[in-house]
Formats: sequence, C-alpha cells, structure tokens
Amino acid sequence: MGQISEFVIDLLGNASILVGLMALIGLVLQKSPWDEALTSTIKTIVGFLIFDVGAGAAGAALGSFQELFSEGFGLDGVLPLAEAVTAIAQEQFGSTVAIVMLLGFIFNLFFARITPFKYVFLTGQHNLYFAALITIMFKALGVGNAMTMIFGGIILGFFAVIFPAIGQPVMRKITGSDDVAIGHYSTVGYAIAGWIGSKVGKPEDSTENLNLPSWLNIFKDYVVGVGVTMIIFFYIAALAAGKEFTTQISGGMHWLVFPLIQGLVFAAALYVIITGIRMLLGEIVSAFSGISEKLIPDAKPALDCPVVFPYAPTATVIGFLSAYAGGLLMMFVYGAIGTAVIIPVAVPYFFIGATAGVFGNATGGWKGAIVGSFVVGILISVGPAVVYPIMADIGLTGSAFPETDFSIVGLLIYYIGNFFKSIF
Repeated sequence: MGQISEFVIDLLGNASILVGLMALIGLVLQKSPWDEALTSTIKTIVGFLIFDVGAGAAGAALGSFQELFSEGFGLDGVLPLAEAVTAIAQEQFGSTVAIVMLLGFIFNLFFARITPFKYVFLTGQHNLYFAALITIMFKALGVGNAMTMIFGGIILGFFAVIFPAIGQPVMRKITGSDDVAIGHYSTVGYAIAGWIGSKVGKPEDSTENLNLPSWLNIFKDYVVGVGVTMIIFFYIAALAAGKEFTTQISGGMHWLVFPLIQGLVFAAALYVIITGIRMLLGEIVSAFSGISEKLIPDAKPALDCPVVFPYAPTATVIGFLSAYAGGLLMMFVYGAIGTAVIIPVAVPYFFIGATAGVFGNATGGWKGAIVGSFVVGILISVGPAVVYPIMADIGLTGSAFPETDFSIVGLLIYYIGNFFKSIF
C-alpha cells in the first residue's frame, strides 16, 4: 500500500506530468499526427517545469526572507504553509491522502461531464494539499479510512469544478476569453477581491496604465518593480535580524550583499515563472479542445494562479505588498488578544496576494488591486486561525493551510460532521 500511495502521489501530485497527460489525451482525441502530439506534450510539460523552476527559486528566496523576518522581529507562532501541513499529514495518513487525491481527480472528470461546470482542475499539487486537508478534517471527526477515502474523493472532485466556476466571471475580464479557468484553491478570496474592486474603483484605471512620476516609471517594468521592492524588504528584514544571523543563513556571503542578491533572484524567478506559463498556455489551450470535443463538451482547464500574472504584472507587486500588509496587521491583532499568532509567510502571501491583486485590478483598477488584496491578506490569516485548533487537537501543530477555499471546506466538513454525529 505504501508503494501504491507513493506512485499515486508522485504521478498525480506532479502538475507538469498531469497537465502533459491531459494535453496528450486531447491531442490523441483530435487524431493529431504523432510527432505533433509528442512535440506539444513535451512543450506543455517543459512549460510547467520552467514554472516549477521559477517557483522553486522564488520559494527559496522567500524562505530566506521569512527566516530573517522571524529572527529580526522575534516572532513565534503558526506558519501557514500548505506544503508543510501536507508533509505532516502524509506522515500520519499517507495512503488515505493519496487515495482521496486519486478519487478526487476521477470525480472531477465525472462532475465536469454531468454538470454545467465544465472545469478540469490541473494544478496537481493543490489537489494533493486539498486531499490532505479533507483527510485531516475527517480524522478529526474520528471517521475511518474507507469512508474518508470515498467521501473525501467525492468532496474533492465536486469542489474541483465548483471553485473554478466561482472565479470564472472575473477570469473572463482578466484574460478576455473563456478558454482557461483559475485552478488554485483560494478562489473565494479572488472572487471577493474582484467584487471589492468593482465597488471601489474602475477597471480602466488599471495598474498597468498608471501615470507614475518619472522617477517611478521603472516600476512599470515588472522585473525591475519586483526586484526593487524585494530588495527593500530583504534589507529591512536583514537589518532587523542583524549581521550574525544574516551571515549564518547566507552561506558565507557578506551580510549586506545577501539581501541584494536575494531580491534580484526573486525578480529573476518571477520572470521564469511567467515565461513558463506563456509556453504552457501556447500549447494547452489548443490541445484541450480534444477533451472538450470528445469527452467533456466545452471543458476548460483550471490552471495554477501564475496563469494570470502576465495580464497585469504591476498588479502582482501591488497585490503582494497589500496582502502582506493585511497579514502583518492580523499578526499584531492576534498578539494583542492572546491567541495563536498566524505569521504571514511570504511564499503564499506572494502567490495568493499577487493573484488577488490581478483580480481586483480587473474590476477596479489600482484601487481594486490594493483594497481587494488587502482584504484577502486578512482572510488568509483568519482562516488558518479558525481551523488551527481543530488540527492541533489531532497533533498537527506549528502550521496551517492559508488558502481560503481550504478553510471554508474544512470548517464545513468538521461542523456538518459534528452535527450528524450528535444526531446518530
């Protein structure tokens, strides 16, 4: 059973392979020549691997920032990071998590076929995280493995079509088409950012059309904007942490050079991410028409959140900064009221905040990007704070899931489950 779970996790938990397989199926159904099918499949996988390389580099840079920030400001608390929680959950419930993920993908295809929600969720690692969250909630209720696998798979497959549908109205505004959907389980937050944007601003006041002062024009280039912003953040964190600690984590690099290099590495990583996504989109949309025509009429791929970054690069920077400000605000609120302190981890705050910024910008311009992502920054702090006590009760401590959709589904499972337990 251990080898089976490892195989399932490695196969379906690898987003590049999953997307590549879906592209290949689509091309085969279209009866494309074998050489064209092979070329497109490889380019699809490579596009995702380029994204993975960029995401890994960005994650490493932000991890260094998190260490500096925590040391410099003396923070101790819960670090909301889906990868960390999933790793802990797999140690206790590995086989169950794997089967929930596998059944979830099968039920995703089933629900996409029989319902009006024609979305196939292709962000494999997020399905893995979701399977872990669902398993944790069922285990907190004392549910056995078989029931957890069956009902967990149904729940995962159902929400894999529902959440992309929630985000699609704003996705159409962002992309200008109905070809792709958002496949990232913070969709409720993104939809809220889009709704807030429509209330506070106008889409024509886009972040990409800002009339910046001449000395700020450099920020219109997202590589420069991200680079300068992250360099400033790194220096603040490094100066707070001090020379000795910064030198310790820098690998021998001078402690005042390390923040500069890390900020620029992050900017380079973002450029790599966007390059990979552009290559992926160039292949997956046309290949996916095979699935749409043959298996699931009008099917749409739901892809990871960086798919929206090229449409409003400036909004990604604004979204990250604004969301992080919301997370910092809540961190001090928790400290004041004496509850577990949810520390805003830079990695999820960048990806979730940046995406929220793009959604807010699509409906409300720069005002929507700022306000929408700020609210999302608060939401992805409050969600973990509410769910964390449930996880702690079964021994999963120190981390939590920041994604809005995970918090919503997790609480629904737990409290509905408790309601039925009280009846029966």
